Amino acid sequence: MDLYEEGYAVTDQVRFHRLAGGRWHRAPLTEVPALVFSEAMRDVDLFVAVTSITADPRWADQGPDRLQDYWRTGSFAALPPSAEVRRDALSRLIGRTAIAGRCTMTDRFLVVRGDLRTYKIHLGSANILVEPNDAYLCIVSAGGHRGLFLPFEEDGRLALILSKAFLLANDTAITGPSITRQIRA
Repeated sequence: MDLYEEGYAVTDQVRFHRLAGGRWHRAPLTEVPALVFSEAMRDVDLFVAVTSITADPRWADQGPDRLQDYWRTGSFAALPPSAEVRRDALSRLIGRTAIAGRCTMTDRFLVVRGDLRTYKIHLGSANILVEPNDAYLCIVSAGGHRGLFLPFEEDGRLALILSKAFLLANDTAITGPSITRQIRA
């Protein structure tokens, strides 16, 4: 049996090629223009971030057991460069919101103080841990139309983090049984 099942993709090497004499030839990194390299790495980072199992909040409940450690580690790991940019943008935005007094920023999390619990939203995955024991809280986006348009955002993760923060800051108003059951556990 293969290491990965049919439903999973695996990333490997990134290579650069140059068209010369009507054929593509592999280009050494030293010949790749800095701007081309930078933009390519930005695209790779975005691709990996949005396609990783760590971006799936349902994975903890549905993924195969053999990948659970990978999901847990990746879901709350140190931030990749794209999430560091997100943290910087969020730190400028959150202070201008109605929930600013309930939020603090750490190196990897937006910490939101609700009335019932305190929540840590990971700035890379948008997954949530509940204090004091860092229990995982699964909140799945309804999808479809985003209520918040952020023109500089590529993957929708910043809007997702903000929507979760607003929801959790007012946790006593949450009526969804799947969420309230987890919060009150």
